[in-house]
Amino acid sequence: MTLTVTAVSVGRVFGLHKPSLTYLRGWGETLDIPLIMFVIQGGPAPVIVDTGADLSRAWEHHRIRMEQTPEEQPDAAVRALGIDPDEVGLVVNTHLHWDHCSNNHLFPNARIVLQRREIDFARRPVAWHRRQFEAVPDLPPAWLRAEDRIDAIDGDSDLAPGVSAVSLPGHTPGSQGVLIEAATNRYLIAGDCVDLYENWEGDAEADRIPSGFFTDLVAYEESVRRIERFGCEVIPSHDPLVVERRVFR
Repeated sequence: MTLTVTAVSVGRVFGLHKPSLTYLRGWGETLDIPLIMFVIQGGPAPVIVDTGADLSRAWEHHRIRMEQTPEEQPDAAVRALGIDPDEVGLVVNTHLHWDHCSNNHLFPNARIVLQRREIDFARRPVAWHRRQFEAVPDLPPAWLRAEDRIDAIDGDSDLAPGVSAVSLPGHTPGSQGVLIEAATNRYLIAGDCVDLYENWEGDAEADRIPSGFFTDLVAYEESVRRIERFGCEVIPSHDPLVVERRVFR
C-alpha cells in the first residue's frame, strides 16, 4: 500500500489581516491565502481532510472576501483526481470552523470523523467564537448538513491503514491533526494548529508561532510540543506553498 496526499485548492481568501494567522505579529499586513482540501489516496477508499467553505455565506455572514472557480468546488476537484465523490469513504474535519467543514455533505457515503469535544463546543461556543462556528441566529451551521454521518471520537484513533487522527487542542477545544504514513515520508496535516510554514518555523522570539485565533493558548503549546515528538513533516492548512507543491508522497 502506497499512500499519497494531494493538496487541492478549494478557494481563496483575500486581504486577511496577518495577525489572525501569526499571533501578535504582522500588524498592518494582509495576506491572500488558499482554502485547502487534502485528498489521501492509495488505501481501500479515498480519505478527505477538510472540505472548505460555503462561499455563498462568505460576505453576507462573515464579511470575508473569497473566490472559488467551478473547478475548485470540492466535488469537482475530487473528480479531477479520478475520484467519484460517492467513493469517498471517510472525511476528517480538523475542526469545525466554517471554512474547514462546510462541504461535508458533498460526499454522501463518507463517515465524518470529529473529536467529541469539538462537536460539543461547536454547538455552544463562547460568544467570541460563535461566528466561526456559525452558531449565530439565522445561520444554520453548514456542518449540520451531514450531521447524521458523524463518527465522534475521543482522542487519538486509527482511521484507515496508514491514517490516524491525533488530538491537538488549542486552536479549538477539539482540534485534531491527521498523521499519514506515505510512501517515503510521514506527514501531519495539522489543521489550523499550523496555518503557515511561518508558524512552524518561528522567529527570533519564539521557535513556534501560534495562530492568532485560539480558545486555549496553554493547550495550544502542549499540542505544538506533541507535534514535535511525532517526527513528521508538518503540512500547514493555509500556506500557498502547500498548494504549489500539491503532492506529498
